[in-house]
Amino acid sequence: MNETAAPAQAFHPREAAPPVEWRVEPGLTPYETALAFMESRADAIRAGEAGEMVWLVEHPPLYTAGTSAAPEDLLDAGRFPVHKAGRGGEYTYHGPGQRVAYVMLDLKQRREDVRAFVTALEEWIIASLARFNVKGERRKGRVGVWVVRPDKPPLPDGTPMEDKIAAIGIRLRRWVSFHGIAVNVEPDLSHYSGIVPCGIPGFGITSLVDLGLPVTLADFDVALKQAFEEVFGPAEAGRDGALARSA
Repeated sequence: MNETAAPAQAFHPREAAPPVEWRVEPGLTPYETALAFMESRADAIRAGEAGEMVWLVEHPPLYTAGTSAAPEDLLDAGRFPVHKAGRGGEYTYHGPGQRVAYVMLDLKQRREDVRAFVTALEEWIIASLARFNVKGERRKGRVGVWVVRPDKPPLPDGTPMEDKIAAIGIRLRRWVSFHGIAVNVEPDLSHYSGIVPCGIPGFGITSLVDLGLPVTLADFDVALKQAFEEVFGPAEAGRDGALARSA
């Protein structure tokens, strides 16, 4: 891709705007803490008291239930804490080795189009994976990003197996987004066995390390920021974690 050209799914601000604040939180962030921070920041963005922000975190092992989560998709309720997320979607897993990027953007300054926003988030993930020569793909009716696995037994209809490598779940409040994306870098994939991930049975879950790539979270963060700027515009790193800054 031409580094100076925005992709077709770009979601840049309509007018010149300050760079998006880019924060990496050290350690494992409790889910309740993250949710409270996101809600507060989204309100501050809408009130004009804070700028847009992308917040990269890592959580302890847990499951989250989106607004469409079906009770039967929680296969082992006692395995990890289960949190009602308030975002769209169904059950998903978060844990160490997974990069969660919470995206707090003002869609009024970009485009008031939820479908286009989700497409842009998918493009961001796909462009990030491409930097490691991983071909992430969209699938109709299956939100998230998928990787074809010809090395695994095929699906019942004979087509190649596909594994999910990234999930997307968002919420909008007065056209400010929060929640975001989760990309598997090196999580414990066995932790997904307590749920039907995103309510989609019959498919696998993978990660960059599972695909044979010795990628660290720090490695992936570099690719994530580069790809973000292609799709959403400039981002500027902060001096410390968001929680430390707000304390």
